[in-house]
Amino acid sequence: MSKFGELIDADIPILLDFYTEWNEPSTAMHPVLKDVAAAIGDKGKVIKIDVDKNQELAEALRIKGLPTLMIYRGGEMVWRQSGEQDANTLIGLMQEYVG
Repeated sequence: MSKFGELIDADIPILLDFYTEWNEPSTAMHPVLKDVAAAIGDKGKVIKIDVDKNQELAEALRIKGLPTLMIYRGGEMVWRQSGEQDANTLIGLMQEYVG
């Protein structure tokens, strides 16, 4: 969990995608997240977290639905949503939190 704290404690927005390889909505988000990362560039980060490999973290954050997306900035969660999202929505949200 301390590694997670370091990961989210950044001055740029961090978009976390909690997913699994076997969940169809999760895999459908892969190209969307690539588009978001390309649009944001170095003003933010997109990080994918496989809940099957990070069960303790997923439980601590109460991940129930997949995919679950969260945006952190400065160590604080500023947005959270479960289910598929479109690239334009995510890009707009990330841009809101760029310093």
